[in-house]
Amino acid sequence: MSAPPIEKIFLAIPSATAEQRRDILDICKETKCELKNLPGVYEFVTGNVTAKSMKDVAVEDLLGRDPIKVNMDEIYQFIADKVIMVTGGGGSIGSELCRQIAQHNPKQLIVFDIYENNAHAIGLELKDKFPELNLEVLIGSVRDSRRINQVFAKYKPDVVYHAAAHKHVPLMEDSPCESIKNNTIGTYKTAYATMMNGCKRFVLISTDKAVNPTNIMGASKRLCEMIIQSFDRKIRDGKAKDLAPLHVHAEDVDGSMLDMNSSLDMPRTEFVAVRFGNVLGSNGSVIPRFKEQIAKGGPVTVTHPDIIRYFMTIPEAASLVLQAGTYANGGEIFVLDMGSPVKIDTLARNLICLSGLQPDVDIKISYTGLRAGEKLYEEKLMSEEGMRTTPNHLIHIGSPILFDTDEFLHQLQMLMTAAYDGQEDSIRDLVAEVVPTYHPAGEHGSEDKGEAYTQQMKMVMQKCEEKVVALK
Repeated sequence: MSAPPIEKIFLAIPSATAEQRRDILDICKETKCELKNLPGVYEFVTGNVTAKSMKDVAVEDLLGRDPIKVNMDEIYQFIADKVIMVTGGGGSIGSELCRQIAQHNPKQLIVFDIYENNAHAIGLELKDKFPELNLEVLIGSVRDSRRINQVFAKYKPDVVYHAAAHKHVPLMEDSPCESIKNNTIGTYKTAYATMMNGCKRFVLISTDKAVNPTNIMGASKRLCEMIIQSFDRKIRDGKAKDLAPLHVHAEDVDGSMLDMNSSLDMPRTEFVAVRFGNVLGSNGSVIPRFKEQIAKGGPVTVTHPDIIRYFMTIPEAASLVLQAGTYANGGEIFVLDMGSPVKIDTLARNLICLSGLQPDVDIKISYTGLRAGEKLYEEKLMSEEGMRTTPNHLIHIGSPILFDTDEFLHQLQMLMTAAYDGQEDSIRDLVAEVVPTYHPAGEHGSEDKGEAYTQQMKMVMQKCEEKVVALK
């Protein structure tokens, strides 16, 4: 009588390193068996093992990375007894920042988000887990100067983590002006309010897509990095008054953004950015989409068989953002070590195997082609930035790239005007004027368009400049 077929494999080696677990799972996933993680012996002895303890093997287990370690004492000292504000606090990264911040005894935590459902959900979760937390959940847009200033004036945050952003590359390619309005101008308005209200530190959540961007979303985030470096330089040079409030339309010059006053001749805010790659399981990321496609029987859609990305879990990314914030002196762009890059095709196949199915047999994989603005690979640093170390070997500092700050601030006003005027046909070219490393991919190629194109761009720039002058 033959033995019955094996249907499940339990991984019962909790002491194994991440690399050892990955190697074991690489063998197991070649079978059609369902994979489960089993708790250690101590949990069995104490009777703490339940059905829920036997967790499914997650795709994170296949990354083969040991848990990231941060200095909890440094983070606690930085956050404790301070008013902390997280913009985009209901999003994937923003909400995890809120969860971790809540553990470090802030004086008050302000969750600020435009999406009420997300904000409500994280608010309920935090109140349940941290009943003593002084929590404010506020609805508003970083594009709304009046709302931003009201919130800052009332709550006076000490530290701001700016996670609010549009992040979906294909959507922003179709709505480029919205990317500039929300990501770029929203960052400027929030940074300005931060400075005007005497905050100690502003931490921008950036992305590796800002490095040599080929899409408007990445370019908008590179503009955000340039904004925080401009704020830092002007403050250090004692020229904070050069940082003008950005008025979109003439009727907004009634106080939508406060003008610099004499009491803030010497602002003290430190502006920094933290740049990292994709996070596993974030809203709209590939993992949830792949799981849905597998549950439906396939096919699983991958844009290109050779496309690769750097990945990190949401808790890992949030922990390193908090740690990087403790190292800041102002003007830095912190770059997180994302480990080895992962082929999206391999990721899809691993997920299919973890579901007890076989790629190309039970679940087909369909290659759909690169989307507009999409790269085959992402970069963490521009060649000019170099690399400096920090006390944490997973956090590095890119040296600032020099640019004419005054010219940039002038161009930013013209870019804002074009975005709010809905000049979608020319917005990419205006962005390319400001971000030299931006080279649109695909149908928005950067090829030479000739003299007629040059004249057209001059007319667009002149129109934008006339509007800026009219608003002054």
